Order: sequence, then C-alpha cells, then structure tokens
Amino acid sequence: MVGYFMVAAALLFPAVRFASAAPRRAVFEGAESEHKWALKDLNPNLPADWTGYDFLVLEMRASSPQRFFLTFYGSDGVERRQVHPLANVWIRAAVPLQYYRQPNRAGFDLASVGKVPRNSFWISTGGVYGALNSVEAIGVTMQTPLGRPTLEIRSVGLSKKDPGSDILDQKPVVDEFGQWIPADWPGKMKSLDQIRKEWAAEEASLRAGEFGYCNYGGYLNTKAKATGFFRVEQVDGRWWFVDPDGHLFFSSSSTGMGSGGGDARLQGREDYFRAMPPVEATPEAGRRPQTGFYAWNLARRHGAESKTKWIELAIRRLESWGLNTIGNWSDSRLWDARKKAYVVNLRGWGMETGYMGMPDVFSDEFPKVADKAAAEQCAPRKSDPYLLGYFIANEPPWPGRESLVLDVILERPPSAIQREAKAFLADSDTPERRKQFIYRAFDKYLEVINAAIRRHDPNHLNLGLRFGGGVPPAEMLRASKAFDVYSMNVYSTSVNVKVMEEIYRVTGRPIIVGEFHFGVPGRGLAAGLVQVRDQAERGVAYRYYVEQAASFPAFIGSSWFQWVDQPATGRMDGENYNIGLVDVTDRPYRELIDAMKTTHRRLQGVHAGKTAPFDVKPRAQ
Repeated sequence: MVGYFMVAAALLFPAVRFASAAPRRAVFEGAESEHKWALKDLNPNLPADWTGYDFLVLEMRASSPQRFFLTFYGSDGVERRQVHPLANVWIRAAVPLQYYRQPNRAGFDLASVGKVPRNSFWISTGGVYGALNSVEAIGVTMQTPLGRPTLEIRSVGLSKKDPGSDILDQKPVVDEFGQWIPADWPGKMKSLDQIRKEWAAEEASLRAGEFGYCNYGGYLNTKAKATGFFRVEQVDGRWWFVDPDGHLFFSSSSTGMGSGGGDARLQGREDYFRAMPPVEATPEAGRRPQTGFYAWNLARRHGAESKTKWIELAIRRLESWGLNTIGNWSDSRLWDARKKAYVVNLRGWGMETGYMGMPDVFSDEFPKVADKAAAEQCAPRKSDPYLLGYFIANEPPWPGRESLVLDVILERPPSAIQREAKAFLADSDTPERRKQFIYRAFDKYLEVINAAIRRHDPNHLNLGLRFGGGVPPAEMLRASKAFDVYSMNVYSTSVNVKVMEEIYRVTGRPIIVGEFHFGVPGRGLAAGLVQVRDQAERGVAYRYYVEQAASFPAFIGSSWFQWVDQPATGRMDGENYNIGLVDVTDRPYRELIDAMKTTHRRLQGVHAGKTAPFDVKPRAQ
C-alpha cells in the first residue's frame, strides 16, 4: 500500500521528492523533548535550498493528539511552528511553507490570523520568518508531553504543488456518535441504549444548588442600589457587578451554550465519518442547518422536542452547577428564556471584511454601518433586565502587528483609510509612526461604535473587546477607559496579578476573563491551550484559576471556554480540543463539574476577602 501510494503521488505531483531513508521514530518525554535530524538522514534527495518549493510533505503517525513544534534549522536561523495532527492514524501532511516565510495576512482575530486548518492537521502562523534557502536539519519538539507519546515519520519530501493533506488509513475515523474510532477510553459509548441510561441518570440527579443566588444570580444576602439593570460598583474597596434588584453579583459562565456544539468540517472529508449527521431541510431564519454530531445526539436524547428540551436541560444544569451567566456565543433562545443573565457579542462593524480586523473607520459609510448594527442588535434588548452587557469584538490581532496591518491597508485597493494612512506617513514612515496611525484608527473605531451602542441602548454595560491575555500596548489600554468593564481572554494556569494591577492602574475599570480552559489529550482530542494531567486535574485547575483570580479586588467574573468538546476532526480552524463541560454525547465531565460547584459555593467569600482562595496548583504531567 505504501509503495503504491508513493508511485501514484509521484505521477500526480512530479515535484514531490519522497524519502528513501529508514522511517524515524521520536519518543517525547521530559519538560521539553526535542528530536532533530539532518536533511540527508531524512531524505538524501532533499536540497538545502527550498526556494522553489511551497510544501514540505510528510507522512507521519502521532500516538497522541498533543501538538508539537516543527522546526527548520538553517545557517541563517531557526524557524518553528506548532503542528497539530490527527492522532492514531497515518496522515499525509502537506505543510505550507508560506507560513514560515512570511506572516499570515488573512483573518480578523487572533484565532483566524494565528492558525490555518488542513484536512489532517493544523499549523500555527506566527514566529520568526525566513527565506528557507539554507535548511540543514528538521526537528520536532513537544512541551510537557503526557504519557511518552511517539511520532513516526516514514516519508519526507518537497513539492511545488499542494498534494493535499489526508488520512491514509483506518477510515472512517469518527463513529455515529461523533467519537474518535482509532482510540479507546473508559466511558466510551458503544450503543445508544448505553448513552440513554446515562442521560436518564444525570437528569434524575440534577438538583438546584445552594449558592445563595437570587433570580438574577446575585447574592441574596447583599444589598446595593437597584436600577433595574446590571451595573458595576466598588463596595468596601472591591468591585462587583450589581444585578437589577441591587444584589452584588460575581459572573460565572460558559461560552458556546447551544445545540450545535461547533460545526465539524464535513465537506470533502465525507469518508472520515461512519455516518453523517442529518441536515435540517428547512432551518430557521438566520440559523445554519443542523450538521454537528452534538446536535445529532441532542436530537436522539430529546426527540421531536429537542429544540425546547435542550434549553430546559441547559438551564437546569446551570442552576445545579452554580453558573449564573450564559456566556459568549450562546444560542439566543437561551437569552429569551429569561432565566439567567447573559452577554451578547456584537457583530457587523466590518471587522470580518476589513484589514486584519480593522474596518475602514475613516469611510463615510462606517458610522452608518455601525449605527445599523447597533440598531439591529442593541435596540431590541435595551429594556431586558437579564442582559449583563455587550462585548463589542473578540481578540483583535492589531497589538504587535501594527506595521503588518498597515501593509495590508496600503496593498489593498484605494480606500478612505488608505488615503489617511498615506497622508499620515507622508513625512515619516517609521514603525513608531505606523503604530501611531493604527491606534489613531482604533480610537476612531471605539468612538463610533461606542456611541452607536449608547444611542440605541443607554441601559446596559459595555464589556469591552475581549483582548488576548497580557497587557496590550499603552495606547490600547488608555483607550479602554471608554468601557465599563475591561475584558481579556487568558489561557494559563492563573491570571497574572501584576497584569491585572497594571490594567486596573491605567483604566480604573473592573476586570473579567472572557475565556479560559483546561484539557487532557486523549479520545482523539487535543488538550486545548492549557494541558493538565487527567480529568480530575481539570477540576483542580478550575478551582485554582477562578478562586485565585476572584481574590483580586477588581476581578468580577470569568467564563469557561466552552460548553461542549470541539469536533474530533476539528472545527473551522482545525481545533479539536477536549475543553467541554460536556462531551460530544452530551455527558458532563463529572470531576470538573463537581469542582466547579465547590468553587461557586465559595466565590462570594473569596471575592469579599473573607475566604482564602483555593491554593493547589494543577499537575500537567
């Protein structure tokens, strides 16, 4: 089979040079485990100058879904990118060399700019860039590997054309429930009857928890001024949300609460699946057809009433688990149930069609576009007391890429923002001037959008931009004073106190974390952005992260990312992370849920400074 494939591929893609050396096997162990091979040891035919080639073509098999760094060593430097392959199967990975040579200019937020999906893997796009004209060796590195994972490489070549990336054996790889076929684990579902028994047991066990919440999720034993809407207030030196009835409120939520669970990329990979999820013949207006395995399992669970029953179950789970807020990117039908506080992520500012997320803020049309988006999204909800507030965008990629964003603006067809940029740089085109221009545009962006939101909804909080973790440039931080709350997404074992201190010093605003998570590699799923040792440690990690952050006086909320595990074959950008509160078969991760409940019972005391935060760090190995 292998020999046939190599011959066939060589006929189809004559520029591919296949390896003749013996297969290589790397075993990863230790804090940072690296294996490095000279080009001649991988393939005697590989040239050092890759100038004429666009793809490095690997045939490989990873024993674990943990990602690794693929590094090129040359006389002019070292370049490495993260590669995340599908596990337990032989794959062909056509690695686009363009992401080693130059920055990615596509996308509009950190996720879409920072990674690119291929059928059998995804690759990161950031790092050091070079010409790749003097490559001497290739290396693979894995950080904090779990369980001595292995990587086998049986073929290495170069190609001028894309030979495609695919699974080379063991298809199908996903069963009718959305589970990864080439791996096994305790609790893997073998039949629908088995799943139904577990569903019934969970529903019978659900009880509203004792968290001291009122109807809006605030603490019943507290009292502040009631305004009929959520607001923020500093009480005895500590910031809180205040709910519509005047109770102090600390927000705990999960993003992505919905019946879809993130669409698996199906088109062009139909042979990956033992069975394909059904598609709704007449989807509701504004909703995509039902294509996810999670949605299919919900339909199996709830039958003809799935559209309403899953909402009822989701609310029961929130009440049992102590989550008092419906997080970002959740189904609007949950908002309309008027049972829990919720947040809305606003869209329509032109970010998706702009310049790496920056709209043409100087065009005459931009204020009109912003006003229309705010009128459509904010005006209908201006009187809803359950609305906690609005996020105006997610993880802008501008910080640290200001000059690149400006390159994109100058390279595109003529526009108002291009005209302004050329005039601004006419006397001096320096990195500092470019940065100044981008933050001049950013100030305009905030001015127009914030005014439009306030015009159509003067009642609710502006929760900000959900920045990527860390302290952003000073210009962006100062501009964030325009928000009611400073929001950031922090993927780490804890939120850095010094970062929070600096943010609060400059902005004076209370702080929330809009995204964090912990995962475990296995089940065909990767660990996510922060890896821990096992499912029990996910619970330990949740307690440590949330309680340590909550002890900071200006910290007023956190949101887990996300409700359900990502699809085993990857979502739109390739991610396939074990980051759900529930798995694809709609069964909760009990160790994580139990830990969450414990923390949520303690949060009021922790944030008030009366209870010491949980102080056991999670284990990654």
